[in-house]
Amino acid sequence: MTKTPGPEASAWVPPTWDEIVREHSARVYRLAYRLTGDRQDAEDLTQETFLRVFRSLSSYTPGTFEGWLHRITTNLFLDQVRRKKRIRFEAMGEDASRVASDDDRSRPERGFEHGNLDHDVQSALDALRPEYRAAVVLCDIEGLSYEEIAVTLGVKIGTVRSRIHRARAQLREALEHRRVEVTR
Repeated sequence: MTKTPGPEASAWVPPTWDEIVREHSARVYRLAYRLTGDRQDAEDLTQETFLRVFRSLSSYTPGTFEGWLHRITTNLFLDQVRRKKRIRFEAMGEDASRVASDDDRSRPERGFEHGNLDHDVQSALDALRPEYRAAVVLCDIEGLSYEEIAVTLGVKIGTVRSRIHRARAQLREALEHRRVEVTR
């Protein structure tokens, strides 16, 4: 975000709409897609996130902007789920390329992971309770720490640990059919 030069370097100047969208849209879309599992829902959630960000920018306290974006995106997703009770979930299909961000191009292993999160894995994620899905996506796909997830979701760190543990156990069970037997 832009800061003014000189003695008043601590005065924060809000970024423009274009700067925010250009810098953060791929990351927000990737998170939205992992949460919703559907291109259309992810696009809607991304748009809602940026509208909320822009409306709230004047009250933003400079800090971790990415964390703020994660919090807004995740909370909007959970609100949608509560409102609709169930968001349509469809297979990943042709959207895999949009899920990888520019950040991933400099870290090939992350680009590979995002591009290869296949139908079984996305279906297993979709089957999780929304609170579990949000926690495990933020941890295992977005790479946030437990502390960052606790702040993002507005819950205690013990709750984060519990949700991630339960989500991983359910994912293991759902993906058991893919396990390769190792023989000696």
